Amino acid sequence: MRIEIRKYELQLQHPFGISRETHVTQDTMIVSLSHKGKTGYGESTSNPYYHITVESMKAEIAAVQNQIEAYEFDTPERFHSHLENLGLQNFTLCALDLAAHDLYGKLLDKPLYKIWETDSSKYPITNYTIGIDTIEKMVEKLKEKPWPVYKIKLGTTDDVVIVRELRKHTNSVFRIDANCAWTAEQTVANAPQLKELGVEFLEQPLKADDWEGMERVKMESVLPVIADESCIEEGDVEKCSGYFNGINIKLTKCGGLTPALRMIKKAKELGLKVMVGCMTESTVGISAIAQLLPQLDYVDMDGSMLLKEDIAKGVTIKSNGEIVFPILAGSGVTLK
Repeated sequence: MRIEIRKYELQLQHPFGISRETHVTQDTMIVSLSHKGKTGYGESTSNPYYHITVESMKAEIAAVQNQIEAYEFDTPERFHSHLENLGLQNFTLCALDLAAHDLYGKLLDKPLYKIWETDSSKYPITNYTIGIDTIEKMVEKLKEKPWPVYKIKLGTTDDVVIVRELRKHTNSVFRIDANCAWTAEQTVANAPQLKELGVEFLEQPLKADDWEGMERVKMESVLPVIADESCIEEGDVEKCSGYFNGINIKLTKCGGLTPALRMIKKAKELGLKVMVGCMTESTVGISAIAQLLPQLDYVDMDGSMLLKEDIAKGVTIKSNGEIVFPILAGSGVTLK
């Protein structure tokens, strides 16, 4: 098996603001795994919150590249275990795991959702994210992209005012992501007003480790609450079940499709709603997420829609939210 690594600086259409940062580009690492005449592609983006850079991921792979390339590839699950034994952290694991799944599907000549025996005829529509900006700019972004479901990033001194203004311009469903910026008191106070404004749920309103605050929010909030920063890995799912109504799984944070599939199963056993989110990936990462769609209640896979120019071909998201799966097997990815 042969590995290739590429770094790209993805240019965003607009500055993307959340409660703790704003950026106009996104660095990403694309990994390709080639075996028996087929090539699979995987992706992980850099992330300052988790202290991850493309350089740190590349260095991890370079340190064990010989062991990876010498591995007799059979299934993504066994390959993932091999990579864990090599000590790779989750963002790096994700890129390799996504590439392994894409490769596996291409070797079997089947898309992943068919290998998993799921039906792609029914799936949730992805939300489109409106990042924090001036109210005027946020309204402008919303008008520029008519969409059935919006995720609104909040964490300002005027959060309810922002949503009230956005509501004047669309009847679409709103989801709110405060990215850890609120207190329990603010969340409980904001929730009734936001519910009246057509908000479906709140995502990670409190700091990731504020379990006492989340206990109050779970009891008193009139809106469901979805965990993001509080739910990183498989072991977090059960803990979150006592404090949240659902979880948002990020492939980069949990280590790829292999653990994500187990997290989905566990969450459903616990009665949690299941969402999978993106980290502003290109179509490489988004196409991997799309394979999970039949298993999800909600999805946030708009990363490639936020880019000025994509670097890959794969799953296509049409203007009404419909997904067009590629004819190519695996995740269906090719680089441009």
